[in-house]
Amino acid sequence: MAIFLLIFLFLFTNLRAEERPFDVKQHLSTVTRYGAAKGGRHSNYVPAPDGCIPIHLNLVARHGTRAPTKKRIKELNNLEKQLEMLLSAAARNGLSLHKVPSWLKGWKSPWREKVNGGELIPEGEQELYDLGIRTRKLFPDLLSDDYHPDIYTIKATQIPRASASAVAFGMGLFRGRGSLGLDRHRAFSVVSESRASDTMLRFFDCCQRYEDYRKNQEPEVEKRREPVLDDISKSLTERYGLNFTWQHISSLWFLCKQEASLLDITDQACGMFSLSEVALLEWTDDMEVFILKGYGNSLNYRMGVPLLQDIVQSMEKAITAKEEKQVPGSYEKARLRFAHAETVLPFTCLLGLFLEEGHHGFKQIQREQSLQLPPRPPATRIWKGSDVAPFAGNNMLVLYSCPATNLSDEYFVQVLHNEEPIAMPGCDGLNFCPFQMFKDKIVAPHLEHDFDTLCTVNVEEPTPPTPPPEPSKLSLFRWLFSLWNDDKQPRTDEL
Repeated sequence: MAIFLLIFLFLFTNLRAEERPFDVKQHLSTVTRYGAAKGGRHSNYVPAPDGCIPIHLNLVARHGTRAPTKKRIKELNNLEKQLEMLLSAAARNGLSLHKVPSWLKGWKSPWREKVNGGELIPEGEQELYDLGIRTRKLFPDLLSDDYHPDIYTIKATQIPRASASAVAFGMGLFRGRGSLGLDRHRAFSVVSESRASDTMLRFFDCCQRYEDYRKNQEPEVEKRREPVLDDISKSLTERYGLNFTWQHISSLWFLCKQEASLLDITDQACGMFSLSEVALLEWTDDMEVFILKGYGNSLNYRMGVPLLQDIVQSMEKAITAKEEKQVPGSYEKARLRFAHAETVLPFTCLLGLFLEEGHHGFKQIQREQSLQLPPRPPATRIWKGSDVAPFAGNNMLVLYSCPATNLSDEYFVQVLHNEEPIAMPGCDGLNFCPFQMFKDKIVAPHLEHDFDTLCTVNVEEPTPPTPPPEPSKLSLFRWLFSLWNDDKQPRTDEL
């Protein structure tokens, strides 16, 4: 009976894998393209209950797909030299190179001639432009007024890829509303704060205590990554006959992410890794994001309190305008912000989304407790960088007025994450949350400390704790899944 069960589970696992082909483009953590993260899905947005109308929109979005930064370009240039050295060493030692992928011989970095980096690429512009068009379709009445900077406030950080994303979004949002060009574009204002004082969208740059925490934790994160990279380096050394180190694996994984996300190439660097190895590499990235930008420490997200306060204040102003029956066109209807993963990730945590333990996890973050790391593959997990903050990832907070309903409250908040309605553990699992409950249960606990108090370094204060390790128990299914993945041949076209 036990043998029969094992065979059944093995066949079921293979069947499920065949039904849903693995696409490496969906497993690149925060380097994942927006379209890949959504898996080709369109928004399944469901209108609010009858009698409810949207009266204000808050958007917090990450910039679109970008080119590698100058620092990363140097890493890829160095990888080019390292690969040449590996091939030369193998040839000197009389080793056969027949197992080495043909692309790797003589590979040159596509970015080797670039002097600058980090800019929004055309695909990233398109992501935000299309998002602007879809946002207007979602809320046609709310976004029907003629443009004025006091009605539609658009803010971005001073980093060019963020402001360029704001422009691309605005071009889509206001397309056909102006007189410029064949598509009747119109000019609009994008406001940016100084990088040194932007506590709203670049709070991570303005918080000294966080800077110290991150500096202290980065070596610890590397220690957690190295065993995985070491194991994979041994596998690739045996597979391809080159003496790979964990540093080579780290750079090859980065190259894989850049090729897949920016160039739509999945059969070169990505093709060197098996499916299970990609899953582990993705997990190391998600783990790093969790520790340095997510639920790994309450400081990571509580320093984003100024942004949360700004959103609540904008909602309260919208309610005042509604109740005072102010003339349309005289008050703000949308506040649209464009920033970075370091902004979107903490803000998503402030809302209590993507918690492995749901409501219990939300209680833990209210008590400023560090959460356990996302479980290691092949276990499934909720916290994935590709879902939480892909390129162009976003949170929309929509404020509704429901005066003509039998609901006990008149104002409600709905959160759309990457255009999909999402339940809020802090609102008892609702995705249509009474505004007062939203303020009391989600916002209020974060307001116990202001930004200056949180970010002021106290020399007597101990280093914030690191998150506990992920659970190590293995179920029968995880064991079978691991065996199946490890027995597969190296991926090429499948990735």
